[in-house]
Amino acid sequence: MEHNTRPPRGPHRPRGPMGGPGGRMMPGEKAKDFKGTIKKLLKYLSRYHAAIIVVLLFAVASTIFSIVGPKILGKATTKLFEGVMAQIMGTGQGIDFGYIGMIILWLIGLYVASALFSAVQGLIMTRVSMKVTYRFRKEISEKINRLPLRYFDSTSHGDVLSRITNDVDAISQSLNSSLTQIITSATTLIGITVMMFSISWKMTLVAICMIPLSTVFMLFIVKRSQKHFVRQQKYLGFLNGHVEEMYGGHTVIKAFNREDASVRAFNQYNDQLYASGWKSQFLSGLMMPVMNFIGNLGYVCICILGGYLTVNGQIQVGDIQAFVQYVRSFTQPITQIANISNVLQQTAAAAERVFEFLDEEEESADPERPAPVTTGGSVEFQHVRFGYLPDKIIIHDFSAAIKPGQQIAIVGPTGAGKTTVVKLLMRFYDINSGTILVNGTDIKDYTRHDLRSMFGMVLQDTWLYNGTIRDNIRYGRLDATDEEVVAAAKAAHVDHFVRTLPDGYDMVLNEEASNVSQGQKQLLTIARAILADPEILILDEATSSVDTRTEVLIQKAMQNLMKGRTSFVIAHRLSTIRDADLILVMKDGDIVEQGTHQELLERNGFYASLYNSQFEGEQSA
Repeated sequence: MEHNTRPPRGPHRPRGPMGGPGGRMMPGEKAKDFKGTIKKLLKYLSRYHAAIIVVLLFAVASTIFSIVGPKILGKATTKLFEGVMAQIMGTGQGIDFGYIGMIILWLIGLYVASALFSAVQGLIMTRVSMKVTYRFRKEISEKINRLPLRYFDSTSHGDVLSRITNDVDAISQSLNSSLTQIITSATTLIGITVMMFSISWKMTLVAICMIPLSTVFMLFIVKRSQKHFVRQQKYLGFLNGHVEEMYGGHTVIKAFNREDASVRAFNQYNDQLYASGWKSQFLSGLMMPVMNFIGNLGYVCICILGGYLTVNGQIQVGDIQAFVQYVRSFTQPITQIANISNVLQQTAAAAERVFEFLDEEEESADPERPAPVTTGGSVEFQHVRFGYLPDKIIIHDFSAAIKPGQQIAIVGPTGAGKTTVVKLLMRFYDINSGTILVNGTDIKDYTRHDLRSMFGMVLQDTWLYNGTIRDNIRYGRLDATDEEVVAAAKAAHVDHFVRTLPDGYDMVLNEEASNVSQGQKQLLTIARAILADPEILILDEATSSVDTRTEVLIQKAMQNLMKGRTSFVIAHRLSTIRDADLILVMKDGDIVEQGTHQELLERNGFYASLYNSQFEGEQSA
């Protein structure tokens, strides 16, 4: 029985077209660390503290100017009331329109200043939020390049994309609106309270009594909505991961008639997102009607008490009008703070997902004094031990010495770990113990960039990007001329095919490169490797997707390319590696035999069994 030597999937990755337990958020999962995340977000914003302080000052100034307005307007109302009463009683000169006009001019000035301060702070805060968004996405992009391959083997691509797009957007929108609104609401609440006390402490106490009642309802709703906001962001990432996976594999899904299974998996994730989404939105939506109801109760009580105090001559008519305005505005900042608290819950959930990504364990750092790149092409494995998981070692004690220019074949059944050896050689994964030397230097003494620049790869899974054929070939060496690109294409026997296309080398491949055949894609990747002109070649099933005639041509091109270069060839068809200088035979994730083709046949061991069974299969076919 074979061991699975491929890297394990992470516990949170949606698995395959039919979905699966790996992509689901299990019931009872702990809520996010709200306080810790908010502290981390505030620390992240510390470099913008000067701009944020200016925003807060402008927000406070704008709010103060708008708060003073009702009391000043109350003086005009009082003066108007006194003038009307004097005319009725015949005891005065009537209404003092000059005084009222002066008050109106003051009010206009205050409200204009308030609007200007509000506009300026909005402009500054928008710039800050955009800078934060840009910085988040830049750091995420840079982080991706520092993450080990293990992370991408265990994480859904759609989940990563969701963190870059949805979660960062949620933080940006919250910063742009919520931060200043918190300050505005707090300032408004404090300012209105002071102004109300200046009018009547009795009426103010009645209004303040509404706060505990509002707070109880607010905390009750927030406590129950927080977990749903967290689940909403989580399921959104799962859904994006599923959609991205389904879009990338739609041909396979259709070929195996898995459309219904894919739709069922999508509906499952969508239902989970819907359930958490409507609960969070419903609970947060209760804030406004509940707060309005409590505010209306307070408004009724204030009107009754204000009428009583006016009749007794304890306050003026204009003060009632001003106080009523303040009371109507009194619950508004409380309601805003309640709504903001819900937004902050969603923001914290999004921010924590972003910070989780930024805090992921990175590849070990490159050496401070890296070894210089040397030529030669020698490779040596010394007692290499490796496992994708610490407790599941798949390569126990592998040693081999490859001389410059040798052709090394790595063979074995599917899942034996052939590609794992290549990943270790290029430091996609670090070994648990032992040493790998390239040109006599430990690969850990090179920078990863310098190490990988020595290698050229042609993989079984072809990778081409959305661009012209010319640019895809030139990816092997970006400074190559057009003539060198064509020469590499000819060496890979792809030039004739390219010239038959409508735009030739300028034909643009789509995102999936599905407008050329699998064999043609393989030829293009071989041309890319030829153009790179590497010191060491890695060929992983390089001819597995081409027809027999093309394979013969490619084999000839590869033989010319491999002359004078160290090459590692991973192949299932053992007949293609008979002339290899050294054959490494893998079984159950370990090296069980090594030697030349003839030596291994004479031992009559596992390699001989593989070779004879394959040869018999070809004969019977």
